[in-house]
Parts: sequence; structure tokens; C-alpha cells
Amino acid sequence: MKILVFDTCLDKMYITLAEDEKILTSEIVTNKDNKYHSAFLISTIKKVLKSNHLTPKDIDAVGTNIGPGSFTGIRACTTVARVMAQQLQIPAAGICSLEILSKLNTTNKPTMVALDARKNCAYLHVDNRTQGAIQLEKVKSMLNEKDYYLITDNRLQKDLGGISYQQGDYNLGEILAGLAYQKLKTQENKWENLKPLYIQPPPMG
Repeated sequence: MKILVFDTCLDKMYITLAEDEKILTSEIVTNKDNKYHSAFLISTIKKVLKSNHLTPKDIDAVGTNIGPGSFTGIRACTTVARVMAQQLQIPAAGICSLEILSKLNTTNKPTMVALDARKNCAYLHVDNRTQGAIQLEKVKSMLNEKDYYLITDNRLQKDLGGISYQQGDYNLGEILAGLAYQKLKTQENKWENLKPLYIQPPPMG
């Protein structure tokens, strides 16, 4: 099964092509010339397919990060995934960004992922469960009560400690590909069920 996955929700864009669990091509794109990286999503998908001598019709399934993250990024990748899956009549798997980041923990410690949700809150994923937007004081209390392996971002690392995914050389696209493959094997993934994960409502205006 050839799976194309992409993620424009976080601070970089990740596009990965895999055949089952084997990674064929993986691209990472950053913001360029004041253009947000999601502006390059379609052109990079075309590049990845062309480099593997494939067309969209050769893809058996798509996967995408559904959020939380940048509202613009969430809309971009979920929309493209839905359109591709609908037009090609293939499955579409959606994976939460917090679950993707949780896989950076290669230790035996329990995992906590906390991303900046602004308003003194964090998007929280702990003990394999996404809990939504939680007050930072509550997150700090949880960290004091248990020795978690904390994965966070640059903004919250100053307050919470842990590791920031933004400072490491992590290929989140390849992690996404692995998670999508497992989900596609075990669940029915219809394109119409693929929806953005807005833990907080999008800003007005």
C-alpha cells in the first residue's frame, strides 16, 4: 500500500511517501520569503510523486495531521487530504499532532506532550490520551506529581522544561507515516470523517 502523508500544522511542513512501513521519500519544508510553508504543499506533493515516477492515481491512501496547531496549517492539510481522498476514492487517515509528537519519547518514562495554547494554557496529551487545553498551573502540578518525559515547544519549554520539538532534528513526517499505516490497517478511514481538530475555536475575523 502506497501512502502519502503530509503535515502543515506545526512549524515546518512534512511530506512523506511510504509503501506500507517502508519510507520511500521524505521532504521537510520551512517558511520561505515570508511565505508560510503550507503555500508549498501542492508543489511539494507533485515533486515527491514525480521523483518516484508516480501519479496521484498510484496512491492507495493519504494521511494527515489534523491538529492542534496553526489554524491555517490545519485547514490546508485537512482540505487537501479530503479532496485527494474523495477524488481518488481512497482512505484518508487523520492523526493528532500531539500523538505524533508523543513518539519522540524513546525512554521508558510515561509521556506528556504540552503545546502552547495561549491564554496561559497548554494543549495536553498525557498517558496516551489527549485532554484538550489545560491551565499551565495544572500542567506544572502534574509534572511535580509524576516523572513524565515532557515534549513541548520553545514557548512553553521556558516555563515547563522538557525537550522542545522545535529544537531537534526530528522527521515528524516519517512518524506520521507510521501512525497512518497502523490506523489504515485497523480502522475504516472515510474521507468525509476527516475533520480538523480545533481544540479551541478558530480566531474570529
